[in-house]
Amino acid sequence: MSSASVRCHFDFSTQPKSRLLSNFNARIASERRIDRARAMLYAQTERKSGGPMVNDMRRLNRTAVLTELMRIRPASRKQLAAASGISAATVTRAVEQLIAEGVVVEASELVSEQRGRRAVLLDLVADRAFVVGIDVGASNTRILLADLVGTPIEHRELATPVEADAAGLATWLASAARDIAGDRWDHVAGLYLGLPGAVGRDGSTISNAPNLPQVEEPGFLDLVRADADRPVRADNDANLALLGEQHFGAARNAPTAVMVTIGTGLGAGIAIDGRILRGAHGVIGEFGQLPAGPLGTRLELMVTGPGILRLAAEAGVRLDSPADLFATDAAEPVRALRAHFDQAMLIVLTAATVSCEPEVIVLGGGIAKSLARDLGRYETVLEHHLGAAPHLTASELGDFAGATGAVVAALHEVYRGMGIDERAFGDLPVAAEAEPR
Repeated sequence: MSSASVRCHFDFSTQPKSRLLSNFNARIASERRIDRARAMLYAQTERKSGGPMVNDMRRLNRTAVLTELMRIRPASRKQLAAASGISAATVTRAVEQLIAEGVVVEASELVSEQRGRRAVLLDLVADRAFVVGIDVGASNTRILLADLVGTPIEHRELATPVEADAAGLATWLASAARDIAGDRWDHVAGLYLGLPGAVGRDGSTISNAPNLPQVEEPGFLDLVRADADRPVRADNDANLALLGEQHFGAARNAPTAVMVTIGTGLGAGIAIDGRILRGAHGVIGEFGQLPAGPLGTRLELMVTGPGILRLAAEAGVRLDSPADLFATDAAEPVRALRAHFDQAMLIVLTAATVSCEPEVIVLGGGIAKSLARDLGRYETVLEHHLGAAPHLTASELGDFAGATGAVVAALHEVYRGMGIDERAFGDLPVAAEAEPR
């Protein structure tokens, strides 16, 4: 094979340099003309049809304006321009679009001492959509109806029908949601359930729910969806209680926090840098599964209501209710049981502390209500053993922390569909009221 047969298109060995340079420049000039022609054609198409680039910019501007309005509502166009960094004209176009969609309304005029046209305040159409947050407990179920901006409308506390099977419980939950919504049901955008068990990353696999095993039934959430005819999502009840406290309660100013719920069961939600940890199978924070007692007794059986009564019965001590364990004038046998409880409780708090070094541990649930005067003592012991201790505090949202968190999670799903920037979800919703009326 000759060397000529394998030469490139530009054979630098045989062509004069002047011809090479001329050919190269001609090719570059031709490619540039083609590129300019393509760009002009693309721009003309964009202007005529509102193509991808134009539509993307409109979408981004709409998202920015809507997100800032959610944060600082009510607000004028000028205030939205300042908050979003977008020009006043662009804000006006985005606002016109949102008003046409029925998402935003001109609410009132901004009072000003200056002469001239008064600025008009804009606000979200709060009753455009509603959500239902449900905290399903092994004893009681708390239900909260809220509007688009997170303002509580109705709340209820009902005894959970623990004797029902999975289908019966699903039907009851859907019916309870319909009842609390009443004539607003047609505008309910979704339900969010807090369940006393681990919820997998797929959002449908539920495990570790010994106090309400019906929810572990495969397809349980599908049964609720079918009965409610609405989108239904679920998370662990402690995770949602922490979400509620992050937005409206005791963890508002603590990006790294733990929520420990102690009642019929023991659960914990963990947040680092504002984000709740879940894991592949949802078992993060299941400190109740730790074998901390004699012969591997799990923590959940040592600090929960049923566990306290069982341990008392085994010791031959009569307690009419778990609250009797915390009486200040308790007899010696009860005080001995209380010492065992305190030891187990410190293991729970130590596990929560070393898991993520939280700034605050929030305690909620029926048993936690009896511990308010002991939190300082627990803090002192933790500091002695670990060298530092998080602040221990009672839940500010009380029994409705889980339902409040379920509302927040449900609203985030709605906001995602509305095109609100997910990076703002840590600040949203910003409701005038956080607790049920």
